[in-house]
Amino acid sequence: MHSRDTSGQFRLLLPLVTAACLGPLSAHAFCGFYVGKSDAKLFNEASQVALVRDGERTVMTMSNDYKGALTDFALVVPVPSVLSKEQIHVGERKYIERLDAYSAPRLVEYFDPDPCAVARYRVLAPATESSRGMMAAKDEAKRGIALGVTVEARYTIGEYDILILSAKESSGLETWLRESGYRIPPKASAALAPYIRQDMKFFVAKVNLTSHKEAGFNYLRPIQIAYESKKFMLPIRLGMANATGPQDLVVYTLTRRGRVESTNYRTTKLPTGMDIPLAVKEDFGGFFKAVFEHAYENEDRRAVLTEYAWNMSWCDPCAADPLSPAELRQLGVFWLDDGPAPMGIRRPMIPSNSSPVFLTRLHVRYDPEHFPEDLVFQETGDQENFQARYVLRHPFEGSLSCAAGERYREQVEERRRIEAQTLAQLTGWQSDVIRRRTGTDAPTPKPWYQRLWSK
Repeated sequence: MHSRDTSGQFRLLLPLVTAACLGPLSAHAFCGFYVGKSDAKLFNEASQVALVRDGERTVMTMSNDYKGALTDFALVVPVPSVLSKEQIHVGERKYIERLDAYSAPRLVEYFDPDPCAVARYRVLAPATESSRGMMAAKDEAKRGIALGVTVEARYTIGEYDILILSAKESSGLETWLRESGYRIPPKASAALAPYIRQDMKFFVAKVNLTSHKEAGFNYLRPIQIAYESKKFMLPIRLGMANATGPQDLVVYTLTRRGRVESTNYRTTKLPTGMDIPLAVKEDFGGFFKAVFEHAYENEDRRAVLTEYAWNMSWCDPCAADPLSPAELRQLGVFWLDDGPAPMGIRRPMIPSNSSPVFLTRLHVRYDPEHFPEDLVFQETGDQENFQARYVLRHPFEGSLSCAAGERYREQVEERRRIEAQTLAQLTGWQSDVIRRRTGTDAPTPKPWYQRLWSK
């Protein structure tokens, strides 16, 4: 979604520009206790987008984590139509952070009971997480006509100056952007061309330095846009125009009926539910990063990976409190029963017993070779809950003065060997790395035919 180039040049990106251009819990069905999470900040320059979708209506929140000179910040997003001012909003980053915390891959912890006595459980409390100026309007319009570029609308909203552009051909739009103060990468024209052929418009945002200073913010707030389109999609090709390598993107989709998946790329769930060595607790973030990267490689770098899918009316266990209706409305959820519909969207007639919000968290690492097309999505009717979740099991530490205790010791040793092997399978780490991290060897699995014949 964003470039890894650190030259300070303008970033032609979609959908966001970031740093380079971002008491105990009781147990229920899962049992165990939440003790840690791995959020999107673990992945360098990971872009985050929230897509609220119902029918043909979409609200997209683009969270910016830009750390360069504000005069160099710009955002270019293909949109299906000319947006009115009421369809554009400046939101708060904390709501994206809430989605991230709520849906993050998590670590849970169990404690074995005394095999010689009645089960005793020790409960852990959850870990706390806690424009440059534009050309004069007259000259701009005259030059735009010559280049086939039209400024369809112009707004100042919050700390952003926003243009809605249309164009007849990509080289003219590229030239217009360059002459307007944007430093466009060499591949920009080729990246813009497919959207012009589809007669899409271009949402362009810059920071209004005066408004930003008066507002007193030391960061850029997210931009939200609301629109109607038959296509449920997220353009990513612009983000690859000047990228130097693969880019990470986390997409949070909020829908009414069920899980969201890609229709033009394989969508697969991350491995989940495995018991892993206790040593992983010291670096769960590093462990999960390795799990994601190993799964990404195993899918030939062409898959969208599901990290979370859950009905937001509950969670089990919760890595963070579920978002309230007020918070969901701030993200653009427009079908809730009470409160005003956001951003001028007409609230559809929905029965009072309609399903709540269903959250799907998708993670994609993309580059031009493996993701040549924009992401296209569909909402499914699948309401099955899923979370990337990994388990620590602590052995009983007291006296084992019984026959069952001796058998238990043997079971624990075998369990440790299996956990080490599982760690190798999940991460792709070699045996020496696992030995260094856990103090346990990961046995090399025998070939399938050898296992068969050795029975």
